[in-house]
Amino acid sequence: MITSVDNPRVKDVVRLRTGRERRRTGLFIAEGRREVERATAAGLNVVATYFVPTLIDWPDGDEVSERVLAKMAYRAEPEGVLAVVEVPRRELPPNGTLYLAAVAIEKPGNLGALARTAAAAGVDGLIVAEAQADPWNPNAIRASTGAVFTLPVVEATLDEVRALPGELVGAVTDAETPYTEADLTRPLTVAVGAEDVGLPQSWLDAADRRVTIPLAASGTDSLNAATAAAIVLFEARRQRANT
Repeated sequence: MITSVDNPRVKDVVRLRTGRERRRTGLFIAEGRREVERATAAGLNVVATYFVPTLIDWPDGDEVSERVLAKMAYRAEPEGVLAVVEVPRRELPPNGTLYLAAVAIEKPGNLGALARTAAAAGVDGLIVAEAQADPWNPNAIRASTGAVFTLPVVEATLDEVRALPGELVGAVTDAETPYTEADLTRPLTVAVGAEDVGLPQSWLDAADRRVTIPLAASGTDSLNAATAAAIVLFEARRQRANT
């Protein structure tokens, strides 16, 4: 059993809390029973597993003390198990017809929620552009409910997105065309930006079309990014089911 927080392996795990270290090593932390089980079920390469036998019944891995797990874990109250997992290397399907681009998203939880939404809507891939947060942050993984383990998630530039087949559709607050009146049956990439500032001007200029979600006059002036994405993506699914 590992009982010292100064153990080199413990320090290696702690460093994976930072995005820089995750990028350098190509590794991330999956915390909790659900995340570890889903990462394993998705066929990801689990490099190491650490668990506290007094907190959880786990079939294999390295036993650690509660103090050590608390040091390694991102959450304030860890469930009893975490794993170090290799970031999957995936590409967007070349014949995809519906992608979601998450542009300049700052909060990991919002990015994870977008991944969960994208998976639920059956998109062909999630594109992370001009990222302020990365999808392998523990908060992003948790908010995605493990969707990032199976959904193709790639980082791409605006130019690379423009090279994808189909149109680039920007979801904005002030477009003239409501999303329900737009033809979303053709191959396209739906782009959403951070909920406080929306899409960057470069993406607005590059968009083939802009669509909006009409809001009640007495309501709020914007929607959560994942909510906006869900509304447009599920409208695309509805239209495609009726063609």
